[in-house]
Amino acid sequence: MAKIKKILIANRGEIAIRIINTCRIKGIATVSIYKPEEKDYPHALLADESICLGDGTLAETYLNQKLLLDIAKKYKADAIHPGYGFLSENAEFSSNVRKAGLIFIGPSEDSMKLMGDKISSKVKMEEIGAPLIPGYHGDNQDISFLSNQAKKIGFPILVKASAGGGGKGMRIVNSESEFDDSLEGAKREAMNAFGNDKVLIEKFIVNPRHIEVQVFSDQHGNHLHLFERECSIQRRYQKIVEESPSPALSTKLRDEMTKTAVKISSSIDYEGAGTIEFILDEDGKYYFLEMNTRLQVEHPVTEMVTGLDLVDLQIQVAEGQKLSLKQEDIHSRGHAIEVRLYAEDPDNEFLPSIGVIEKVGSPFFPGARLDTGFEDGNEVTINFDPMLAKLIVHATDRSQAIEKMKVVLDQVPFYGVTTNRDYLRRILDHSKFKDGETFTHFVETYKDELQKSDLTNEDIAKAIFVYLNTSQSKNNNEVTSNVYGPWDSLSGLRNV
Repeated sequence: MAKIKKILIANRGEIAIRIINTCRIKGIATVSIYKPEEKDYPHALLADESICLGDGTLAETYLNQKLLLDIAKKYKADAIHPGYGFLSENAEFSSNVRKAGLIFIGPSEDSMKLMGDKISSKVKMEEIGAPLIPGYHGDNQDISFLSNQAKKIGFPILVKASAGGGGKGMRIVNSESEFDDSLEGAKREAMNAFGNDKVLIEKFIVNPRHIEVQVFSDQHGNHLHLFERECSIQRRYQKIVEESPSPALSTKLRDEMTKTAVKISSSIDYEGAGTIEFILDEDGKYYFLEMNTRLQVEHPVTEMVTGLDLVDLQIQVAEGQKLSLKQEDIHSRGHAIEVRLYAEDPDNEFLPSIGVIEKVGSPFFPGARLDTGFEDGNEVTINFDPMLAKLIVHATDRSQAIEKMKVVLDQVPFYGVTTNRDYLRRILDHSKFKDGETFTHFVETYKDELQKSDLTNEDIAKAIFVYLNTSQSKNNNEVTSNVYGPWDSLSGLRNV
């Protein structure tokens, strides 16, 4: 069993800070990395040592395996934590880290390769009897053959790239006449994005819900689940709102899905944190979708309902420790919701927003958490993902969690750049969301209802009243993040 003393964090922003915070508690030293324009960002300042990667593209910096390994060796790191994104699911990187004599805080190369490919993972799922969406995921990529398979499955079908994710190389095909053009487009996009144009075909589930189960495994054959998260509120296949528990699951269905997830992780001898993703149809049937072999962006939702530190568990597993928990020790309490704050303008075709952040608020409600990689004065550019932060709340039940999130959203403006904060509030206010009637096409189905409504004189009067009353807190050295709340929520009013 190897004791980790120093970790190189091969990532940036809020996930790097998240890892640093756990390492501090555990007494583990950290090395962070950054590009020159990030020298004043929190992740570049909070680690024990921070190394500039130099100028260059992502391929030359954050994705440069040799550079990262050289830094790890030079600064005597014992292990590398990849976070999520970047190299977190790169099997070659996992292997290279271990070949360099370092500990990779994540699963094995074999697990990554198996579950990272949508076709090989589905073949494995067939072997173990996991429920699969009807479809074809073989090697034959002949157009006429695939067309015949689509007819057998029955339209609508989904053409999906075998490699990668994020909606790249994916097409919904509603009829036979659309198939050839859709297949060609999916293959072309997949090749451009992943260097691999292999696709699979599966039945398109109408109005599906996206349910994922957090699993954890150690190196000693122990496999556990940490309950589920629902991630059905998405835009262009990117999650916007995540919550736990799912309002769609009965106790019986939850038990079935979590047991299936553990069966999957044990069947592949998995190690570390992973997420088994399922599609749930309108009849209550669930199907394996894919496995993410890393920590998820939405892991704080699970931490809120279970009280566990998932990064701490990752480090324990990487050190070779046995998981001290048993399944009966893990409980889900209350309800947690996470929303993703993006630098974008939902009322202008979701165009990316850039600028200097003048003010970042801090939630001061009990059971509220802000994970962000930005602070006042940082510049938001188009060089990285537009996600500014994650806001997470925990409450006794779902309705209370929704109301708490709406209040906390007002406390955390990113003043100086346009964000999707108002848009998130509209989702939370939507009657169907409140009723738990969510599905992956929610924002598209209700896009007209989620548009910004015109301000009334009463709205403006209320905003002025709140501003005049809350701004007095400046004189009392109190938290003033809510000062901007009413103005930020009434988009454009501050600039009148």
